[in-house]
Amino acid sequence: MSETTVGARPDLAGFPTARDPRCPFDPPAEYTELRAQEGTASLSCPVGVEARVVSRYDDVRAMLSNPQLSSHAAPSTHVVAGGQLDRPVSPGSLLHMDGPDHARLRRLLTPEFTVKRIQAMRPYIQRLVDDHVDALLAQTGPVDLVSEFALPIPSLVICELLGVDYADRDRFQRQTAVLIATNSDPAALEQANLEVVGFMTQLVLGKLAAPGDDLLGRLIVRARESGQELSVEELVTLGITLLIAGHETTANMIGLSTLALLRQPDQLEALRADPGLAGTAVDEMLRYLSIVQFGVLRQATGDVTVGDETVKAGEWLVAVLSAGNRDESVFPDPDRIDLRREATAHLAFGYGIHQCLGQQLARVELQEVFARLHQRIPTLRLAVPFEEVEFKDDALVYGVKALPVTWDRAGEDAR
Repeated sequence: MSETTVGARPDLAGFPTARDPRCPFDPPAEYTELRAQEGTASLSCPVGVEARVVSRYDDVRAMLSNPQLSSHAAPSTHVVAGGQLDRPVSPGSLLHMDGPDHARLRRLLTPEFTVKRIQAMRPYIQRLVDDHVDALLAQTGPVDLVSEFALPIPSLVICELLGVDYADRDRFQRQTAVLIATNSDPAALEQANLEVVGFMTQLVLGKLAAPGDDLLGRLIVRARESGQELSVEELVTLGITLLIAGHETTANMIGLSTLALLRQPDQLEALRADPGLAGTAVDEMLRYLSIVQFGVLRQATGDVTVGDETVKAGEWLVAVLSAGNRDESVFPDPDRIDLRREATAHLAFGYGIHQCLGQQLARVELQEVFARLHQRIPTLRLAVPFEEVEFKDDALVYGVKALPVTWDRAGEDAR
């Protein structure tokens, strides 16, 4: 690894993280200005380094597919004041690995996320969504859609996939919230990390002793049969990565996209009238919301070209996914939701070798939510003024902290 570029010039503008509270679904307005400038601007990041901010769609794709741009630092460490950029990469840390080590792990995991395997899970996911809609309809008074619907569905799915006891969900959800916050107390962060590692270590040791028909069990068997047996540390790190990514991102998308659609009644009515619109609707909302809100960090391992500029070895770059997804040269009228837009080329899942392995699973979960929730509860609406909804401005994954909703009991749509 090339020597890290440490520090930032005091005259540099800061990396934009603040959204306009009047437009909480839009990324910081500075990204639009950065796309309009020539070249890539260098900004000062909260972690204490200077980084080039890549905000145009084509440049983001080129950056994320360049093998000379390393992901060894945590993907969004640039926005964490006091964060560490050069700590050793743990075995099994898929998001932070490059080259052959990364390719080996990804090859072992890929069979678990094929379209065929994920489609086989669709009936299970459909039942989960319907069961949770039933549970909502059985309640009276305002209900928090996050805690009662958005969180439990992806949590159940990832528990089923990994072979985790669903009774442990509250435990790992609390730990995850601390781990992905940008302002967690260092002591709390360390404690959450210790707890989640301990939890996953116990799970992995059990799977190693008796591999079951779940993702971790099949992964253990596949690795053994291929002569690439995985260590306990690799399995623990992979398990934590999948557990966190598998429920946190989808849960936030369910809550945030529901709120965004409630604010766009014409688009919501189109979805209610045609549940088949869920396919394009999911990708459009992924593009529009881009919940990995601060982008991903990379470091140049050699001199590379980004756009028309040369980036020197050791320099840092940030690919801002939300900015690329609002690039008007690729997505006309990008600040508008259009559920009929063919937006499958969006960047919400990243791009290149680190593109999200679980993207097909996330799509199926969201498609079933989109196709069922609003048809069965057609009068769903906010139970509080919009201004009272709290957003996760201090988390790496954007969303809402709670979403109180209600509906007309006479408008219930029986299954």
